[in-house]
Amino acid sequence: MKAIAYNIQAAEKEWLVLANYKKHDITIIANSLTIDTLSFAAGKEALLVFNQDDLNAEMIAGLKAIGIRYIATSSSETNHLDLLAAGHAGMKVANVPLLDVNQDPKSRMEQVIKNLDQWSSGKCVGKACCCQNNCGVAKALK
Repeated sequence: MKAIAYNIQAAEKEWLVLANYKKHDITIIANSLTIDTLSFAAGKEALLVFNQDDLNAEMIAGLKAIGIRYIATSSSETNHLDLLAAGHAGMKVANVPLLDVNQDPKSRMEQVIKNLDQWSSGKCVGKACCCQNNCGVAKALK
């Protein structure tokens, strides 16, 4: 899966690269995700975000317009994401379930890669699912 990670810190970058182990084509950049840097995501399927990245409805619309279909956050929190706008855009969204992984950077990046693995296999991410779509797993887990 082709993905892009914005606003990544040095320690997170190292753990992401190790967790990925060359499975997915991930572009890693230090820039924050803004309207001005949105174009860097062109040609990617998935967006990896961090707590500092605020994805409001305008950003979601811009991401959809350039082809992003999946959003994976490396946190258990999703208050920085407009989940309703992502649902209306038909995007799948995943987080790092608080109870499933230790909150150290290594565990969080491993979960992000597991989410990409599931999506690239055409599967739901299970407990990590934050979608507003009506998939059966998301309904059962809520």
